[in-house]
This record gives sequence, C-alpha cells and structure tokens, in this order.
Amino acid sequence: MRDGALKIVGLLVGVVLLAGCGPNHFIPTPFVPKPVPVVTNAGNITISPQYAALGIGGTTQYTATVGGGGGSVIWLVNGVQGGSAATGTISASGLYAAPTAFFQSQNVTVEAELASAPTTNFAQGLMSLIATGIVTSTTNPQVAEYTMNLPMGGAVTVNFGKTTAYGFPTSAQTTSSATGAAVPVYVAGMIGSTLYHMASQVTLSDGATFTDSDHTFTTGKTPTTPTVAAGAVGAGNPQPGIVLFDTAQPQAPAMVFTTDLSGNVLWTYTYTGTKQDIVQPIKLLPNGNFLVQIAYLSSIPLHKGETLLPGTLDEIREIDLVGNTVQSQTAAQIIAAVAANATLAGELSGTTLTSLHHDILPLSNGHMVLLFSATKSVNVSPAINNLSGPTNVLGDVLVDVDQNFKPDWVWNSFTYLDPQRAPWPTQYPDWTHSNALLYSSDDGNLLLSVRHQNWLVKIDFNNGAGTGKILWRLGEGGDFKLVGGTDPTDWFYAQHGPSYFTPNTTGVFSIGLMDNGDDRELPGVPVGNCPAAGATVATADCYSTASVLQLNEATMTATLTEHYETNPVVYSFFGGDFNLLPNGDREVDYASPMGGSAYGTPNGGSIVQELRGASGSEQVVWQAVTPASNQYRAEWLPSMYPGVQW
Repeated sequence: MRDGALKIVGLLVGVVLLAGCGPNHFIPTPFVPKPVPVVTNAGNITISPQYAALGIGGTTQYTATVGGGGGSVIWLVNGVQGGSAATGTISASGLYAAPTAFFQSQNVTVEAELASAPTTNFAQGLMSLIATGIVTSTTNPQVAEYTMNLPMGGAVTVNFGKTTAYGFPTSAQTTSSATGAAVPVYVAGMIGSTLYHMASQVTLSDGATFTDSDHTFTTGKTPTTPTVAAGAVGAGNPQPGIVLFDTAQPQAPAMVFTTDLSGNVLWTYTYTGTKQDIVQPIKLLPNGNFLVQIAYLSSIPLHKGETLLPGTLDEIREIDLVGNTVQSQTAAQIIAAVAANATLAGELSGTTLTSLHHDILPLSNGHMVLLFSATKSVNVSPAINNLSGPTNVLGDVLVDVDQNFKPDWVWNSFTYLDPQRAPWPTQYPDWTHSNALLYSSDDGNLLLSVRHQNWLVKIDFNNGAGTGKILWRLGEGGDFKLVGGTDPTDWFYAQHGPSYFTPNTTGVFSIGLMDNGDDRELPGVPVGNCPAAGATVATADCYSTASVLQLNEATMTATLTEHYETNPVVYSFFGGDFNLLPNGDREVDYASPMGGSAYGTPNGGSIVQELRGASGSEQVVWQAVTPASNQYRAEWLPSMYPGVQW
C-alpha cells in the first residue's frame, strides 16, 4: 500500500451545531477554502464513478476494472484501507458509506489498488462530502436564505413548495472558486405566514451532483399591499408566471409587489420615503436583482403651493430579493456629475435638471439611460394656456451613464423639439412629460414616449455615440401615415408603456402601447375635453385603447393592427402598458379606469387582463383587479428569477 500522506485531502470548514435540532439551527462559521485533492491513476486499473458527491450517511457503489490478468483489489479512503468514521468507510466490495455525522464539507479520495502491485497499479476517485444546508430568515418576511458550503466550484439551485413535491425552482447561484465557498441562495416567491419545504440541488464543477435533505421554513406576515382579485376567465390556460405590480397611488406600506395568478402576494418591497415618493418603475435585471427608481411626480415644481417634503427620495437603487440596496445613486449625484463634464454641461446650457422620473432603461453593456425632468425659460408667443412671454417650461433630458454612474451622453428635448408645440394646451407648461424608453437592439437607437406631445420619437443614440437627432416622430402630426384607422382619432394620445411586439426593432416591426386618450382629437370636440380624475364613467369623447401599430420605416406607414377596448369601455387617464406574452397572448394594464364599475373598480383602481385571439375578437383569459389602487405598470414575469419559468 502506498503512503497515505501522498494523497492530499481538502477539509472545508462548514457549520456549527447549536442547541436544538433540525437544519434551521445551523449557522455558518467563517469559510476557509482548502485545496481539492488531485486524483491520479497508474497501471491498467480504472474506477467508477470517478467523481461523486454525498451527504450524511449516503452510500455509493464503486467498481474497479483491472485489465490484463486481473487480480484482487484493495479499497482505501484517504490512504486508509477500509476508510474511517471521519472520512467514510468502504467495504471490500467497493460500497462507500459517508460519515453518519459531519458538519464540515470536505473532499476525500477513494482508491482501488491492485493487491499485488499497489504502488504501480491503482486508480483514484474524488468523493465530495457536502454538509447539510442552512436555512435562515431574512429581513423580508417572505424570503429565506439557503446556504450551501461547497468543497469546490459549483452551482446551487433550491427547489421549494408547500409539499416535498416542491415545484418552484430558484435560479442557480454559483461559485467559480476552485477550492470552494459558501453559496447563499435567496428563496423568494412564497405566500406569507405559510409553511414551505425546500431542498437544494448542487452541481459541482467536476460534474458530480447532490440533492440536500428536505428543510422547512415558515414565512412571516406579508406587509399590507393593495387588494388584488385575480384569476382565470373563460376557457384556456393563462400564460404561466407571476405578475409584478407597481402601485402609483394611493400610498401603501408595500407599493411594489408580485402575485401568483390567483392574486396571492408572493413578494414585496418596502422603502422609507414620503407620501410624494413613487416607484417609477421597477425592473427585473438579468443578474436576479431589481432596478428601482424612486422619485416624486415630475410636475410638482409647477404646482402652486406644493413643495417637496423633507425626506422625499429621488434616486436609483439596485436591490436584491431581500430588498437590500446593492448600489444606489441619487439624482443630485448624477446632476453634479453631468455638471462636472464640460461637454455635457454645454449641451444643457440654459437647461436645469430637476428630478428623475417615470422610467429607467438598463442596457446590455451595463449602461443605463436615465430620464430626467428639466426646466428652461422659454419666450412663449403666442400665449399657451394663458401663459406668454418668459415662462419656466418643463421638458425632459436623457442621460446615459456607465456602470459607475458616470455620464457620457445627454439628449435635451429643448434642443430637438419645439417648446411651443402644445397639442394638449391645458397641461402647458408641463410640455413633454415623457414616460417610457425603449432600446432598439437592431440599430442601437432609442424610442422615447413623449406623453404631452402624443408622440413616440426615435432618437439617434447609436449606443452612446449618436448625434441625438430625432429620426422620426410617430403619432398625430408626426412623420408616419396612419393605415387601417381614422386619422386623427385612432392615433394614440397621452400614451404610456410602449413595448416591442416583434423580435426585430427596425424596418417593418410592431409596437404596442396603452393609448390613454386624454386629449384625443375627435371631430367637433375640444382637445382635452375628457373628465377630470375622479369621474366614474367613460364617454364617447374619453376612452382608452390598447393599440398595436406595425411600422414600415421605408414607406413611413403605421398600420393599426390591434385597437382593443374593454367591454364596457373604460377611460384610463394615466399609466398602464401593453405587452406581448411568450404564448402569443397580450397583457394590458388599464392603470386608472373610469367607468370600471363592471370590473369592481367604481372609484378608480386598475384592471389587468390577458387577451387571446385576433384583433376585434379578443377574449379575456385572465384578469386581475386592484379595486382601490392605480397600477402604474403591471408586468408579467416568468418567476421571481430571470430565465426560470414557474
């Protein structure tokens, strides 16, 4: 038998058992990675499996194949014939049994030696002994932290559910450390005050897999959220997944939350600010965190007698599933960075940045395009909304920032749009009130939804190297001819939430949006004649539609391919969106419906629907109603984890 000292063993510090029993009583001690043993072979003997993983008390049958004349085999663990209680034992027939109790993850070598020539004819395999995972609570009552200590690089996924059938996977959390590390996984998407089962699935870098024992976790009480009544409607199954709600008003302890398709709250995000703070918007990032923008209503500076409350937020945050802030940046910090860049400051000469608002666009290169409100003195002539002469007008500025929030490109609405164009004059001097950004992956340009101009404008961004020139304007009075609808009535007005309805974003492609219709142009009807917020009915003049337009950039035509109205019709005076779902259905959010009594929203609220079927014959297959709260946006997600479908 060869000297066992030649066989390196990596023992990893794992966990300490505290008073009590069960996995929830384990806590991690500082993790100290150790080298992983190097397995070698000599002669004409092979061993199977070469890589394996076990937990406490697990067993694996090893086999050894001896070429040539054959011969008897001796089995060893870490150089000790038959192994030991600390490293596991192995029988003469090759049945390996892991220790019956251990609190440290470690790697051991299992070796088969030819009895007649042990130093020249042997084969080794690597057995990873993985300590039981640790499940603990977090500051979010509906999120657990499940930690596995891996003895080498690998990935950990947690499966959870109300029974041991589980059914809901997390995304994989990984470590690339060759010597291993502690790998925590946030388990999110659970109903409050409910017992859940969960078990991790581990795949190590050498290909070995391991399933942890079952753990239980009881979620805490869910913070108060707006009431949601949701469920399938009619025939057919809805698109699987969850819904992310972004509440605009009224204030609630948890304005942002997700639900399953039955309306059960699965996750919430709370923050400390004032009643003026609104999340606008929140977006799931590819890394599993959320991007949140918390800011006040952009038009507040124009409201007579209204000032910002102390403690009001105006910042961007990246948060994890617990709600911890991973990184953040305030509007004031970004404004200062723009001012420190002479080139960018020159492009904004005479324009004052005020606050973040309404949207933020993360890009695949790590940059973000930010939407700022901005003011500039404009000599208004002739008068608009009884205003004339020098007037403080509210417009918009786009700022592109890199991964460190360093600005490198700006776009100023006062440079590229006419500050005296006011198709909705009663809103002036709130001149543009932009509310959404889209990135065109085909050409690297931007689309900006300019609500108070009733336009989507395409901007020469060219991935941060563009001129800022407006390439086209979509909407009434813009550059496209409307096909398949009545001009000007069937254009969109005071729109929100545009999205692409085709994979391509240039040439011939489609865009869907919420056509709020506030200042819709109708024959013989004064512009802006819609009822004020608080009205209880839609009218022939005031109604909202979910519209899809097929654009042809060569012929400059916009063909109206869908023009959905609820039945009965509602008028949603702000907010909302319209999105294409993976199954081909469409999701529409009527954020602030008037005339919604038939839907259970007699005094406001929101209506979110999944639509199926061709334009003009749409069927509602799923619906959610928040009877007393307006949802700025409602977004279908596959799960709480990017790329994972529930």
